[in-house]
Amino acid sequence: MKKLVIIRHAKSSWDDPFLSDHSRPLAERGIKDAPKMAKRLKKEKIYPDAIISSDAERAKATAIITAENLDFSPKKIDFIKNLYHGSVSQILSEIKKTDDEVKTLFLIGHNPGLNDTIWKLGGEIDNLPTAGQFGFKFDVKSWEEINAKNAKVWFFDYPKKN
Repeated sequence: MKKLVIIRHAKSSWDDPFLSDHSRPLAERGIKDAPKMAKRLKKEKIYPDAIISSDAERAKATAIITAENLDFSPKKIDFIKNLYHGSVSQILSEIKKTDDEVKTLFLIGHNPGLNDTIWKLGGEIDNLPTAGQFGFKFDVKSWEEINAKNAKVWFFDYPKKN
């Protein structure tokens, strides 16, 4: 059994119009929502064995906050350039590279790629909001084997959900 938790970066700041998109930090709301959502995972006893994240500033900050709240060393996060606005095929390719010893993988990234990946794996969603989380379970032994046929929706959560 493999478990995948897809997390969209928390709300980013648009305060500095001269910053590149890649460099935008978290907004105040994002700084509040990221630990709140990590604590919800902790309450449900959902912990990562590995975390991969886009290397964009807002995704990195979300990944680090999530890791720290789940007692996962931020030094073990793998920041991957291809996850910054990656396509479905790029995102799935990165997931499939995961070591098979990893049972639960967290992936932090961006829309539209995350929405498209969720749809590709059979999740029905209009939009993954900022700091939103979408979980799948796969009845497989290897990450290389994951696909829509062996995917089961596990959960969907986001900051404004009660």
